[in-house]
Amino acid sequence: MILLMRSLGHSVLNFLTAIGKIGFFTLRAVFHSFTPPFYPNLILKQMIEIGFYSLPVVALTAIFSGMVIALQSSSGFSLGGEKAIANVVVWGITRELGPVLAGLMVTGRIGASIAAEIGTMRVSEQIDALETLSTNPFKFLIGPRLIAGVIMLPLLVIVADIIGIMGGFIIATFDLGFSPDSYIRNTWASFEFIGFISGIVKAAVFGFIIALMGTYHGYYAKGGSQGVGLATTNAVVSASILLLLFNFILTAIFFA
Repeated sequence: MILLMRSLGHSVLNFLTAIGKIGFFTLRAVFHSFTPPFYPNLILKQMIEIGFYSLPVVALTAIFSGMVIALQSSSGFSLGGEKAIANVVVWGITRELGPVLAGLMVTGRIGASIAAEIGTMRVSEQIDALETLSTNPFKFLIGPRLIAGVIMLPLLVIVADIIGIMGGFIIATFDLGFSPDSYIRNTWASFEFIGFISGIVKAAVFGFIIALMGTYHGYYAKGGSQGVGLATTNAVVSASILLLLFNFILTAIFFA
């Protein structure tokens, strides 16, 4: 019984220590992201890496998601199907699937990449070399990635919303035989500004989370190549869990 209580106490203490460590890291990262000196070239590079190079996988995910929603909805609506399917596709994509799936895809691609890159720099002592040269790693490595993530994820989600709705339109018109003009009118009538804005806000938060978890786990990586691999895995898992958690929180705030 004593061993069990001791083990439970150690687990609680380790958890609280990790929360405090992440919180302190977050405060430092945010502070250094918005104080000079800035590195616009690095920010632009990360914006291209996070946004432009993630566009193909986000676009493919969005269009197939829109198609699947339209197909699944068609079997559930016998009356008023055209309007109902357009409604479900628009709401599903703009409110939930657009930001969540784009966030998860970017997590798998960018979160892992950030953790691996910064983790390699940590274990090879390149971060120590930056500090020796009086270059703040939070400004040089972490700040540009946080800023780029917050800027580019909403843009990716806007693209995902458009392409996902287009996927539903393709299935509705070519497979289900709906009138294109009528479906477009129903789609536009189903569009809600609050749903679109909630997706954009979620995307900005997700971009921050993805960049934060990638940089955090990479920054504290240790143990050579095995440590870098562990940091990469932890970055993707933690970012995915936090993404789903904050998706629930933000949904409750917007639509409760």
